[in-house]
Amino acid sequence: MTPSALRPELVLIYFVYGLAFFSMGMALILETGRSPILVERRILRPLAWFGLLHGMHEWMEIIILQGVWAGTPFADGYSWFRVAWLAFSFIPLVAFGAFALKPSQQKWPSRMVIGVSLVVIYLLMVYFHPSDDIQNQIQRADALARYILAIPGGILAGVFLFQRSVAVRNGDHMKSAAHFKWAAVGFAVYGLTQIFVVRVDLFPAIYVNSTLFQSVFGFPVQILRATLAVLITVNLIQVIQIAEKERDSILLSAQQARMEALERLRVESEAREIMRKELLRHTVIAQEDERARVARELHDETAQLLTALSLSLATLKSSLKRTPQISDTIDQLQSLNKQMSQGIYRLVHDLRPAQLDDLGLVPALQFLAEQEKRRAGIQVNLEIGGEARRLEPLVETVIFRIAQEAITNVGRHASIDSATIRLEFGFGNAILEIKDEGVGFDPSLEQIPPHGWGLAGMRERAESVSGQISIDSAPGRGTCIRVIIPVSEPIELQLEENGHGSGNPANVGR
Repeated sequence: MTPSALRPELVLIYFVYGLAFFSMGMALILETGRSPILVERRILRPLAWFGLLHGMHEWMEIIILQGVWAGTPFADGYSWFRVAWLAFSFIPLVAFGAFALKPSQQKWPSRMVIGVSLVVIYLLMVYFHPSDDIQNQIQRADALARYILAIPGGILAGVFLFQRSVAVRNGDHMKSAAHFKWAAVGFAVYGLTQIFVVRVDLFPAIYVNSTLFQSVFGFPVQILRATLAVLITVNLIQVIQIAEKERDSILLSAQQARMEALERLRVESEAREIMRKELLRHTVIAQEDERARVARELHDETAQLLTALSLSLATLKSSLKRTPQISDTIDQLQSLNKQMSQGIYRLVHDLRPAQLDDLGLVPALQFLAEQEKRRAGIQVNLEIGGEARRLEPLVETVIFRIAQEAITNVGRHASIDSATIRLEFGFGNAILEIKDEGVGFDPSLEQIPPHGWGLAGMRERAESVSGQISIDSAPGRGTCIRVIIPVSEPIELQLEENGHGSGNPANVGR
């Protein structure tokens, strides 16, 4: 191209031409990184590479035009590099178009055969058509790249995109089908425009070339190619945007379904939690009722039998006091009977202390402290905060049982002979704390079965009345168990109204 033949507007045409294809390549590269909807990502990759490579080739044309315009043309090596880049840019287009031949065949080797074959034919044609004029040789190589690679690649790409338009239309993607069809038309016509090359002594370029096109239509063929590039890019980007909207819709539906599932799980979990707490509550009540029944039977039957036995032994002893051996035996029997009576008395109080039903929580805790001192030698200090009052029977039972279990654990595991029980009567809650300065333990390890059943029992009892329990302990620094239980406003509970009067079976062992 001579300076006189230079048309400066071609710089803008090549810039738009290259920008359109480069933008298409970038958009398709980004699309291949997302979940495929309308086209598989591995099918889009060669088309994306074609857009990037061919767009850069058109910008190379701008550099050559600038050199000619400035009167300092580039060396022949640069022109050969530009032609090689042109041929190389058409290879992924052929690979993409090859999917039109066997749509059901998804293996790459069969696709590559077509592209490799055309490349080999192209190289042989360039090699066996030498010329003494280097510029003529370069123009021949350019024309052969378009004839052998660009024309079949563009037409096949158009065929494949048309097949995709039919496929997506059958899948109820009418908008995408229209854009695919226009992109198919653009690629097919783009492929056909590659027949209009620079006039060289090569058939059919000697007759059908860019000069003929401009003389017939009045504008250079590059304008048509740039227009087709814009048409292709716009429609493919529209397809990508539709796919993106569909992905957003799918994601939104998935998120809504997930939220609905989570809401159902939350409702079910809350229902199960309510049922579990109610079951714990009924379990604690049933357990205490059973303890009361056993205590009543021990008191009403076994203890009375032992009393009768003691009276009979006393009568027998007075009758046989002249026989020393028999008298000694009776003394031993009376001693055993007394021990059994005391044991049953303690057992009755352990099962259901009468103080808890008759006098309330504070006297029951005082009895617990005295009992532990006599039985296990543990000095239990009882502290009461706030205004002491009667609570609901189940709440009093839960607090007493937790304190009882905690003091038992002190005697078994703390290696110390003192502990403190503090009961705080607050407004709307009752707070129980059991502290000791013993050896302590790691709560996270101690609560792994088969260890920690006592702690688990305390936790379940607290939860049965909607309470919260926390355990603060560490090896070597003692233990503090804190229980917070919500209670109703202070009221005076009548024993008869709550079934704990003197006739209640729980009032045994007194």
